[in-house]
Amino acid sequence: MENGTKRRRRELEPTVLHKVGDVISAINEAKHVDQLICALHSLAVRLFPLDSSAFSGSIDEQYRDQVLRTEVPSSDERSDWWWVFYQGTAFPTLARVLLYEVASNWLACFPISAQKHVYDVFFVEGLATEVVQTLVPCLQHNGRDSLRVNAVCSNAERLLVLCLFENDGILQMAREFGSSFQSEDFISERMKPAISRVAQLMVSIPDKAPLGAPTSLSSHFFFKQIAIQLLAGVEEKSMKLHDEAASLDKNDMDGTFLFVGETFARICRRGSVDVLVGEVIPRILAHIRSCLQSNTDLNADVFETNPGFLFWSKMMEAIKDPYAVERMSEQILHHLATEQASDTEAYWTLWMLFHQIFYHQKSVRSMFIDKFLLWKVFPLCCLRWILQFAVLECPPGANSLTKGHNTRGLIDTVQRLAAVWSKQEFVQSAPIEQQTYITAAVGISLEKMSKEELDATKEVMHSILRGVSCRLESPDHLVRRMASSVALVFSKVVDPKNPLYLDDSCSGETIDWEFGLVTPDKGIQVASSSTEKGIKEIENSTASVAGKELDSAVDGGAGNNLKDRDKKLSKFRLVDPDEIIDPAMLNDESTSGGSDDDNASDNSESSNDSSLQPYDLSDDDTDLKKNFTQLVDVVGALRKSDDADAVERALDVAENLVRASPDELRHLTGDLVRTLVQVRCSDLTIEGEEESAEEKRQKALVALLVTCPFESLDALHKLLYSPNVDVSQRILILDIMTDAAQELADTRTMKLKRQPGALISTILETQPWFLPSSIGPPGAGSWKEMSGTGSLLNLSYSYERELPPKPHQVKRGKTRRWSLRLKNMPESQTEWSQNKFPLYAAAFMLPAMQGFDKRRHGVDLLARDFIVLGKLIYMLGVCMKCASMHPEASALASPLLDMLSSREVCYHKEAYVRRSVLFAASCVLMALHPSYVASALVEGNPELSKGLEWVRTWALNVADTDTDKDCYTMAMTCLQLHAEMALQASRALETSESTFKTKSIGLSSNMLKGEIKIPHPSVQY
Repeated sequence: MENGTKRRRRELEPTVLHKVGDVISAINEAKHVDQLICALHSLAVRLFPLDSSAFSGSIDEQYRDQVLRTEVPSSDERSDWWWVFYQGTAFPTLARVLLYEVASNWLACFPISAQKHVYDVFFVEGLATEVVQTLVPCLQHNGRDSLRVNAVCSNAERLLVLCLFENDGILQMAREFGSSFQSEDFISERMKPAISRVAQLMVSIPDKAPLGAPTSLSSHFFFKQIAIQLLAGVEEKSMKLHDEAASLDKNDMDGTFLFVGETFARICRRGSVDVLVGEVIPRILAHIRSCLQSNTDLNADVFETNPGFLFWSKMMEAIKDPYAVERMSEQILHHLATEQASDTEAYWTLWMLFHQIFYHQKSVRSMFIDKFLLWKVFPLCCLRWILQFAVLECPPGANSLTKGHNTRGLIDTVQRLAAVWSKQEFVQSAPIEQQTYITAAVGISLEKMSKEELDATKEVMHSILRGVSCRLESPDHLVRRMASSVALVFSKVVDPKNPLYLDDSCSGETIDWEFGLVTPDKGIQVASSSTEKGIKEIENSTASVAGKELDSAVDGGAGNNLKDRDKKLSKFRLVDPDEIIDPAMLNDESTSGGSDDDNASDNSESSNDSSLQPYDLSDDDTDLKKNFTQLVDVVGALRKSDDADAVERALDVAENLVRASPDELRHLTGDLVRTLVQVRCSDLTIEGEEESAEEKRQKALVALLVTCPFESLDALHKLLYSPNVDVSQRILILDIMTDAAQELADTRTMKLKRQPGALISTILETQPWFLPSSIGPPGAGSWKEMSGTGSLLNLSYSYERELPPKPHQVKRGKTRRWSLRLKNMPESQTEWSQNKFPLYAAAFMLPAMQGFDKRRHGVDLLARDFIVLGKLIYMLGVCMKCASMHPEASALASPLLDMLSSREVCYHKEAYVRRSVLFAASCVLMALHPSYVASALVEGNPELSKGLEWVRTWALNVADTDTDKDCYTMAMTCLQLHAEMALQASRALETSESTFKTKSIGLSSNMLKGEIKIPHPSVQY
């Protein structure tokens, strides 16, 4: 029977195509909208069960009879017509006419009822997979007529919303792919590319939708609706296959599952994994909680026999993209932590989603055991869930983790964790959050080990002892506390009766593996015990000051008011310009000693019997907290990580002391730069003041770069790729280099104006012969004739002119200028220089570009540390912008373009890096002078020509293929800058060619050969 159906449909195909051709011809020849409606109705009635009377009242009477008299086929015949129409070439052919010609010329004239029954029906009641492939390209329709383009795009948006959301088109596509896999004539290998193509088109709709598109096509709402419909489709499919257990156990996935997995993977790639997980996790938790209410003892059999749970593992198995699985797994853990799920709920959620692929796919197993334990940082509850699911491999107990029968996995995991935790490089270079996370993983895993298992692995014991010893040497209290906690757990495993307490904070039965970094009750961060001590000291000093003020208010009278007035008047005094100023006064802060002296003098004047009372010595410590006046003291204070108050006071004065440029600055620049980069402001400041401390540190580093550029850059470039700094410190280095480059570019300095002179000197002068020679020292004025006082017969004349004073004749006053020589120069001989950066441009850029693509210990810019790579490229672009139109920019353009054109950089998978490359390329185009580009083209400079051509071709490729909107916009801007630069260079080239032709007339043969002879001058001066 099926063979007969195939043969009948194959014979029907020419008839369907002929009918579609007649309809298209009628559309092209139509003079009235009713003619168009009749033509479309004649085809629609053969495909769909239409009610012609629903719209016949909205058309003219002469066409109404034609519509009502149309012959209606049987349901079987209509089914054959529908199958041939949508499975062949008929629908794409007619759809192109409907979406472009009819939508732009006729659709506005359609009655609403006729539009619904004879136009929209071709898309709403059609094959959803074919409809989507036809509608999505219309969102980016291009044309010269803007009205036509808007009509086509708006109609495509309306039909997509109607088909996908109002009629559950996404669910319909999942059903269609599922039914296709069940047909006998289906070849799965041919269907998988179609599934991938449809999924790619569908998830690209939010990116292709224009600005005025409906909100339902925005990425958040759109992906949410996709997730809702696809989850319903997968659940429906699993219910149908519940009785056919073998179907769910096949290696070849069902079409519905493949489509869902491909779509979910592409949603994760688009950065909307949170929307997807937000729909998945609540459904799973609702099922698990319902089972927990009915079954007190849950096991794997309860979930394996329930068809409502079985499809979740198949859904994750259908996602073939490892990156999507990793991003989805991370978001699931974070979402479970946000929902405050219990250990039992979280375990069974992970089990339902990952238990199949965890045992069958090595990449998933490595993701949980290696990446999630060694490279990522999760909340502590997520770490417990990861260990319970992937390491212990058994359901948790009521209040704690439970150890399973497979102890081999626990031993191997502890070995890997301890090996990383014990390395000295990890203690020095890893961020404190990651150290805390891995320490907690080591401690929790050790708590589940027995002495026999520990004795079986001698490497774990040595690693634990080595890690504890190197942490106990650290000056950071938090690092030492980590060592104490691990040592306590280790001692309990070795000898439970004799625990080893190295810290008072580990005295309790349970250990706080978060180490006080996050306290949920108070919501504050505790950096170290010194911070708490500083807070208590501030409270005590505030209370004592408030008490003293209250006493003075009670005892004081009119005399105190007079004294206060005299003190205020005494503050206004004349300042001597030649007075030597203490650098500490630059900080605009008065020392506590001054106020104490004033109070002491007042008390001495009004002394009485109460002065015999003993002094209050509780606040004597404040006398020791004076401001730093030497850079050596600042460096020493910054190195005291356990003295938060000293670090804070050093940061307060660092910038002003650096900008004062003391003599020792040049010798201390390197040490000061390294110390400022390595100091941890977030660990040494009170909560709420971290940004203020970070800002002070950054300003001090910028001041160092501006004041001593070469010495500071030498230290910063060594730290940039050093394994002893983390990602945040590398980003800090690049940020301060960017700010310093911009500050140097905005600096104004006065210099002598260059006076163009003749290339060949001459003894002839333009002034009259009777005047004295104009030769003299720089700055001399012009000659002036003076009236004589002699007799009338005196025939001689006298001339005078002003000369600049000699060095020993300068009278120094109290008001001084930086340069006396420039003061005496006329304004016509001096000018302002606006940019000091080109002198240091090479020192900023070249060392940073050297070795950026090398993978070192803790440094991987091309992969893991892509944010640092983007920051580096952005800094280089800013440097080129600061050196704009300067010869130094021309020399640095070629190496920068060579770096940007490397495939690992310009085609980086992260859009952030690509945007940075586009910004840097645009800065190069703006920085190059057109005359230099023209001369490079004439002289045949291959590096610059190749680089500029690469910028053009690569920007065109980005504008055509990149899915990121910002990359597209920046690529178009880059192309515009390239076109403007090419135009200016061509004009400069034409000017140079015309000048060369003019000057080349009448040249001698020697000059044409490039030989120019200059005779020695015979005149002696």
